[in-house]
Amino acid sequence: MTTTLMKTPAEKPVAAPGRGPWRLARAELRRRTSVKISLAVVVLFLIMAAGAPLLGALGGWSPDAFDKSAIDPYLGGQPLGPLGGISADHWLGVEPVTGRDLFARVVYGAQVSLLIALTATAIVVVAGTAAGIAAGYFGGRTDTVLSRLMDLTMSFPSLIFMIAMMSVAKDVNRILLMTAVIGLFGWPGIARVVRGQTLSLKHREYVDAARVGGSGPWRILTRDILPGVAGPVIAYTTLIVPGMIATEAALSYLGVGVRPPTPSWGQMIAESVSFYDTDPMYFVIPSACLFLTVLAFTLLGDALRDVLDPRGSRT
Repeated sequence: MTTTLMKTPAEKPVAAPGRGPWRLARAELRRRTSVKISLAVVVLFLIMAAGAPLLGALGGWSPDAFDKSAIDPYLGGQPLGPLGGISADHWLGVEPVTGRDLFARVVYGAQVSLLIALTATAIVVVAGTAAGIAAGYFGGRTDTVLSRLMDLTMSFPSLIFMIAMMSVAKDVNRILLMTAVIGLFGWPGIARVVRGQTLSLKHREYVDAARVGGSGPWRILTRDILPGVAGPVIAYTTLIVPGMIATEAALSYLGVGVRPPTPSWGQMIAESVSFYDTDPMYFVIPSACLFLTVLAFTLLGDALRDVLDPRGSRT
């Protein structure tokens, strides 16, 4: 029996017999040009972050190496040459005053920014999914306690707390601390989504059949409930990532994030504000990297939400 892909007048694919939801989702995503472009941008920056040491060595400069020959000491340390000192030696120019290679700092900044954002997202997704499934499936007192904890965390002034924590914590690993603090306040949103999905799944026939068949709560949660909430979780995960990237950049911009000389896009943007009129490329390059990464993840997340969680996209 051959299978076909039928479409409604709104051009939304409808699963024909034998077509699973994941195959349908892949087919829908492949036909969207915005998804292809966004995915290419995301992969490019992930490769840049993963290969930062190799790319830095290829460019010939470390992110902390000073090149005084690339700046003019008589003009306040302005880069020599056009467009912020772009040349065969410095592919994206140099920083004013210090002469540090901007290409090396951008690729290492991608590593730091994406490491913090993706690790914090992983913490949020794991904690939020576990709390949401537990609250929705067990109900009763478990649901009450977890729901009140979600409300308390969401009502807390998270940005102020993050700034305070990062300001008072002196002799700690800043990357580890930022990851933990950002992840601490992000889990309630996805927990609410998962809780709602779990409430709609726990009384389905196949879940009741598993319960009658003697399956314990752990087996039901991992074998029956978790696959049912996987689609919305994946969709919302890609929507969380740009927020995490922006949060890390904002904290670094405010001076309470990653400490110099460790490069970070937010930190570079903060330092470039003083030179935007004399060396605009110093401001444009890290800002463009941050903008493209956030935009790509946002467009990819919107597309995944439309396909994997269509009810959520209409609310």
